[in-house]
Amino acid sequence: MPLTLLPDLGDLLRLHPQFNAGTLVEALRHLGAPGVLWASSADPDHPLRDALPAARLGITDLPLADWTWADAEYAQLTGFLNQFPQGRERLRAAGRAGAALADLVTAPLTLTGALDPAFLARVQEQTLAVQAALDEGPGTRWRERRLNDLAAQVQGRSGVLLAPLDDLPNLLTRLDAQLPDLSAFQPGETGRLRALADRAWQLNDTDDLNGLLAALRREAGDRVTPRAELDAAAAGIHLAVGDLPGARALLEQAAHALTDDLPRSLPGLVLARLGQVRDALGDRELAQRTYRAVLALNHAPQVARDAATAGLSEAFRLELT
Repeated sequence: MPLTLLPDLGDLLRLHPQFNAGTLVEALRHLGAPGVLWASSADPDHPLRDALPAARLGITDLPLADWTWADAEYAQLTGFLNQFPQGRERLRAAGRAGAALADLVTAPLTLTGALDPAFLARVQEQTLAVQAALDEGPGTRWRERRLNDLAAQVQGRSGVLLAPLDDLPNLLTRLDAQLPDLSAFQPGETGRLRALADRAWQLNDTDDLNGLLAALRREAGDRVTPRAELDAAAAGIHLAVGDLPGARALLEQAAHALTDDLPRSLPGLVLARLGQVRDALGDRELAQRTYRAVLALNHAPQVARDAATAGLSEAFRLELT
């Protein structure tokens, strides 16, 4: 049975209402898959590192090589090319292709749209343009070599392989693999609820804050996006408008609801924000204890650890514009 390839967008999963971590959970359930073979980002704070275990879907990490050294080689190459007119032109050409690829994956996107052959061909066109400008090797962070190594690791395996979207066209030519049949797939409540929480965590000046709060209050939550996260996201809205007591009440409610079966990054996010609110309300001693609780967690995301470390060093103060 061939591998089925499922596309990943990394942190951009937080951007797309119809192609988010909840959508991929729903797609795996639709396919009847118990989990994924992980061939995507090594970022421990990847949104699917929360969503898949919370949905009782497994993650099998492939024993892939560490390619971080290739980033250093790329930086050296770009520094060298910047010294020469022809090199700078090559970098500009690669930059244009990279910008075009970014436009493709940040425009409104659905999971089925991302798997459309015409869309994948446009993605492939931009990755090939980068390769043409900088050559395979340091200029592409050894893309061909990395993909060949990945193909060797998964040859003969079955199941669902999660890989970066821009790797899919290359993997299809290297593997006995297929794209998933999602002709009957319909995104559901898990993806919709995840989209609501993602939107609430990323406020901007044009948001209808009252509408967002009302939407968050209406929901009971699910395994991927539990009620505690909805309360924490709502607290962020209260904090954005300077309502510290309202934010504190919601965060303490969320903190009391934290359990071991929740998405693993949630306790760190809730407690780090709660520490900041307690600080802003003048409860410095309790805020410090809350920050220390964040740093004692095994899976606190880096943004929460950074906030806790900063809070221990200097009391958090809310600055409203």
